[in-house]
Amino acid sequence: MRNEWEKEQARINEVLEIIDNNIGNIQNNSSGIKKDIVEIRKTFWNDVTVNFDEPDDLDETFFSIKQQAEMLSERERMHFKMDQRLKSLAKLKHSPYFGRFDFQEEGEINADQIYIGTASLMDEAEENFLIYDWRAPISSIYYDYATGPANFETLDGTIEGEILLKRQFIIRSGKLRGMFDTGVTIGDEVLQQVLSDNANNQMKSIVATIQKEQNQIIRNERSRLLFVQGVAGSGKTSAALQRIAYLLYRFRGSIESDNIMLFSPNPMFSNYVATVLPELGEDNMEQMTFQAYLEERFKDKYDLEDTFAQMEYVLTAPKDKAYKIRMEGIRYKGSNEFLELIHSYVRYLSIDGLIFKNINFRGETIISADEIKSFFYSLDSSISIPNRISLTMDWLLKELSKKGRKERKKDWVTEEIQFLDHDEYQKIYKRLQKKQLFTENTFNDFDREQKELAKVIVSNRFKPIRQAIKRLEFINMAAIFFQLFDLSTSTLSVNKSLLPANWADICKQTISNAKKKALFFEDATAYLYLQDQIEGRKPNTLIRHLFIDEAQDYTPFQYAFLKQLFPMCQMTILGDLNQAIFSEAMNSPSIFSDQLCREEKIETIILTKSYRSTQQIVEFTKWLIEGGSVIEPINRLGNKPIFTRVENYERLYCELENCIKGLWESGHQTIAVICKTEQESKEVFKQLSKKLDVKRIDKETYSFERGVLVVPVYLAKGIEFDAVIIPNCSEEHYGSQNEQKLLYTACTRAMHELYIFSVGEMSRLISGVPKDLFEVEG
Repeated sequence: MRNEWEKEQARINEVLEIIDNNIGNIQNNSSGIKKDIVEIRKTFWNDVTVNFDEPDDLDETFFSIKQQAEMLSERERMHFKMDQRLKSLAKLKHSPYFGRFDFQEEGEINADQIYIGTASLMDEAEENFLIYDWRAPISSIYYDYATGPANFETLDGTIEGEILLKRQFIIRSGKLRGMFDTGVTIGDEVLQQVLSDNANNQMKSIVATIQKEQNQIIRNERSRLLFVQGVAGSGKTSAALQRIAYLLYRFRGSIESDNIMLFSPNPMFSNYVATVLPELGEDNMEQMTFQAYLEERFKDKYDLEDTFAQMEYVLTAPKDKAYKIRMEGIRYKGSNEFLELIHSYVRYLSIDGLIFKNINFRGETIISADEIKSFFYSLDSSISIPNRISLTMDWLLKELSKKGRKERKKDWVTEEIQFLDHDEYQKIYKRLQKKQLFTENTFNDFDREQKELAKVIVSNRFKPIRQAIKRLEFINMAAIFFQLFDLSTSTLSVNKSLLPANWADICKQTISNAKKKALFFEDATAYLYLQDQIEGRKPNTLIRHLFIDEAQDYTPFQYAFLKQLFPMCQMTILGDLNQAIFSEAMNSPSIFSDQLCREEKIETIILTKSYRSTQQIVEFTKWLIEGGSVIEPINRLGNKPIFTRVENYERLYCELENCIKGLWESGHQTIAVICKTEQESKEVFKQLSKKLDVKRIDKETYSFERGVLVVPVYLAKGIEFDAVIIPNCSEEHYGSQNEQKLLYTACTRAMHELYIFSVGEMSRLISGVPKDLFEVEG
């Protein structure tokens, strides 16, 4: 093996020399192009022929400017590509590749040695690949097969052959640090080294550790909808981001980063994953939280409750009658049954019930809501509501023009003309002159002058009304939405048995909240869905691939809404039903077939192996949920979780302080104190910050930093920490079976250490865990 080691190091040295040559060549060329760019910018207008004397001269000027701009754009594009390549080569220089396999194609005598890295590299003659990009078709063999028969797909068909050798490398700063011959999965030695590292403040891009089942996610091109059900720490998000990098590589030229969107659970998570694609040499896709999308659409029209406030209410509000009604409303408003109620309502609105606003001018109604309604329902009912709204808008604009002509003769217009100051007068004059309505001589004609000035003044005053009509603000959308909760069920022709038992109380609660100009989170999606059904909304065809992370936190209704927004794109849905910390959301993958892809096959990939946590933590946490027996830990050993019972909160904060100090001194750089609610996290932060340097994470936090963090569990989703502390897992605090998944989510954030404290009796959610899987102190 020593001889092999020396051969591999010699090859690394040769590759490094070629990389250095490439870097030198690109830097020389880049320097020249940069000088060109500076020079073009400096002399841009000197090299342009500008002449406006004759029509032909205008064409010449236009083409001259266009030619110069295209030349500048091409140089800038070349410089950008060179800069990207330099960054890629710099990474290759540190670690040129991570894998090798020897593949003997069927019918060939000799085997090809294929080396896999984060980017491709050719020899100096540009005839042979020294390194293949991990996304290249042939590279899939590395992830999918052990030694023996193997194949891969190309544009020309399937290539059959045999893998004679499969090897992994650990290369750091150009030096071979480790070398392992491996089987079908990535070798434990590599996983051990990568996963034993402390948690970074950003997600890592570890293409060297992609497993076979993750590779199926990354390279999937055929599925209209790909659903990934993965246990905590199974690499769902990592595989999704590397899938995005693969799609950008595979369909380069037809798919750009702005054709891909990721709905992430919170802003901090977006920041956490933001470095992965740039590390792989790709631009970041568009990221957005579902909450941010809602807020962008509402534009401060309502005091919009967010998903975290809703969660806080569910976990902390008094369990009184109002609470029970709200919970029933949350469940129903996220369901398929509520979606059907909305559809029934839209059918009713097609024949009656739309509510419009008066169009007012100078304190008077110039077109009444009744007139608008009368015109709308005079149109053929077979025409869709959005199309009739469009026709109504056109009619309103014509009516407004008629009203405008009448307004010009009114006294207020004459008064405004008399009080025009010199600057305003000159401004109107120049505008009319530009339209060639006047010459210097004709503008002295008093009657014509008055008439044209009146036209301009009325037009200016009517402009905001015209714009409002074009924005469809003549529709009273709020009244239409809340009318739904005021109509009798017989009017809507719905099956009463499908309505919740307390539907009347839910309606009262919804309307009462609306009177405060507030909107429950569960109402926000329904409001926009109904608005789009009435106004019509062009679907987003720019997005070709939509990724939804933490999919278990979305409701069936929200998925129907997303399908309406992105009807043509392919979707990758990533979730873990065991982490549905809000049980009113998704509890079964069947909602995808119901809402997203009714007529098309959904492909499901299940990930059961957890890579994040040590074997001891996984063995403990799998007992916290039903069906946890399917979860497989990797063979990475650590300490057992430690449970500590204390008598009171004073003692608790003393123990927490000692625990945090010990973890920090042992080298852990990300320590999370994960609380059940924001309310609890505020109190824990208040007490710990008296003696320790701690940071509190809330929904406004946009960056994930190293240190000691106090965070509510629903903001820690998708993120991992070196050590996790649960400050109070008592029967009083975690006593409900509904909180089982909440506790599981909190505990599975830990990579290396898990500490659980309890003020008083241990929660029943832990009492079922075998006693040999954790240690008890205190």
